[in-house]
Amino acid sequence: MTRIRQATLQDMPQLVRLFDDYRVFYRQKSDLNTAETFLQERITKAESVIFVAEIDNQLVGFTQLYPLFSSVRMKRLWLLNDLFVQPASRGKGISKQLINRAKQLAVETQAAGLTLETEQTNDIGNQLYPTVGFTRNADHNFYDWTTPD
Repeated sequence: MTRIRQATLQDMPQLVRLFDDYRVFYRQKSDLNTAETFLQERITKAESVIFVAEIDNQLVGFTQLYPLFSSVRMKRLWLLNDLFVQPASRGKGISKQLINRAKQLAVETQAAGLTLETEQTNDIGNQLYPTVGFTRNADHNFYDWTTPD
């Protein structure tokens, strides 16, 4: 049975490995030390909410949400920034359980909702999100600006 709960600092050894696998999935270089520092800061500074999926005391997936605010709606909005399930645990509905917990957080915090971004080539995600109630936003253009090195 899968248990979905909020991550704590006690989860760091397993969470760091999951987070690193997630980053590698997105073509980033493995970096466990920096991943640990990054996650510890998010948790200790309460800058994000991380939910984990646990089976038999093993973390098999996670989602990380960051708070945003909508001036037009005058409400909080949650950015579902990260969602990852280990390949061996996929196809069991764990991603949907993590997303449903994120939706519950939005309701609990009286937020306007959830927003997310994924690559156009992420076939799994692009098939998953509509099945759990997300709609692709065709009305807005999203732009990025990256600080110079």
